[in-house]
Amino acid sequence: MRSLLAALPFPPMNDDFRSAAQAAAQLVADYLDALPSRPVWQPMDPAERSALLELELPEDGASFEELLTAVESRIMPYPMGNGSPRFFGWVNSAPQPAGVLATLAASAMNPSSAGGDHADVHLERAVVRWIAELVGFPHPPGGGLLTSGTSMATIVCLAAARSRAARTAGWDVREDGLAGMPPLVGYVTGEAHSCVRKAAELLGLGSKHLRVVAADQDGHLRLDSLEAAIAEDRAAGRLPFLVVASAGTVGTGAVDPFEPIAELAAREGLWFHVDGAYGAFGVLDPEIAHRYRGLDRADSLALDPHKWLGVPVDCGCALVRDAAELRGTFSLVPSYLRDEDAGGLGWFSEYGTEQTRPFRSLKVWASIAHRGRSGVARDVAHCTAQARRLGTWVEQDPELELLAPVETSIVAFRYRPAGLDEEAAQRLNSLLPVAVQQRGRVFVTGAVYRGREMLRACLLNSATTDEDLRLLLAEVKSAGAELLDRGRTSE
Repeated sequence: MRSLLAALPFPPMNDDFRSAAQAAAQLVADYLDALPSRPVWQPMDPAERSALLELELPEDGASFEELLTAVESRIMPYPMGNGSPRFFGWVNSAPQPAGVLATLAASAMNPSSAGGDHADVHLERAVVRWIAELVGFPHPPGGGLLTSGTSMATIVCLAAARSRAARTAGWDVREDGLAGMPPLVGYVTGEAHSCVRKAAELLGLGSKHLRVVAADQDGHLRLDSLEAAIAEDRAAGRLPFLVVASAGTVGTGAVDPFEPIAELAAREGLWFHVDGAYGAFGVLDPEIAHRYRGLDRADSLALDPHKWLGVPVDCGCALVRDAAELRGTFSLVPSYLRDEDAGGLGWFSEYGTEQTRPFRSLKVWASIAHRGRSGVARDVAHCTAQARRLGTWVEQDPELELLAPVETSIVAFRYRPAGLDEEAAQRLNSLLPVAVQQRGRVFVTGAVYRGREMLRACLLNSATTDEDLRLLLAEVKSAGAELLDRGRTSE
């Protein structure tokens, strides 16, 4: 054995690597421990920012110790902030510690998870099934895969929808493209995530054929508007083929009415896709599970384990009812990738756009297995309960205004003290998110909902406490008061 090892083109790992790996583990553990006590976010020191931007390609290599020193002193002091329990911005979660550990092991193995008979491929089939089971979505063998995120999962799912619609109309879109074919039309609300429009543009459908239908006052898709749009498009010679509903809009967390949308889609022959990127895992909370009734009737579902599950980025998931439709949309097996032992399902690379695929499944497995279904459900329920509590506190505060019902774990609100007119409120709330962020104690982002500037607090961290929520509201009001005072002083 020794003579065989001696013949290898690289030496066995030496003590330098072992020592550095132990030091790296300690560095990461210390970083995670310190998150609650440090500023959530702070602007980078201009000199440090410039130093990173202007890094020169080194001629000679650095030691492991030097690399870790640089990471500790120049990278980790300037995080995005999403590891903190007081981070309420966008839809970015803290990493699950088990997923952090698994990421190191996956990097060490460094396979391509396109296919073949190795552990990562079989583990991905298992964790995709786990994800489907968690949200109650049907999972035929081969009916899904992990992706870089929901943006890519949406492209994968909508490509399958496009392929089915074109074939139904007598076209082979893979062979002939869309040229000469009547326009395929999809339907969304104005609250749909931008990745849906990007997918429509990339797939050659054109954003003008992704029609925005009306939503009700709380942001839910209106069935009467959808029916009218479909009838109008059919009369004009266009081909309705897709409706996209949300399992939690990014702006307010609203969940569309899946059951009636599924009925209409079946009647009209439309592919029913659900964007569950952020909110699909809300179905695990018994308090709000009723909102998801009919989710299991969708043709496809895109969701992000790297959001509510806390799987380290990047990790999305595409789930489909018809595995054969998905494989027929993407499968292309050149001679150099033939695998006679692949079995009936073939390779993952036949179900999406990626050929070389990273080992995502290990961090998914660890993040779920460490808590179990009950632990994941408990974390989700904690976040939704905290969001409802925050919404109640907003409603009770005369200086704050709740802008939408709290349906999942997003609270949409704004600061509007007495005597502030609408124009001033708009201006103030557009400036408020950055003002709060720069104070460093909490992090919240803004958006526009029904024409009104707002703050949106997204709760994804099960470590968030009532004290953190109170601090959020206190910081919003304090930063808002400072902005008002500054504005009056400058007038």
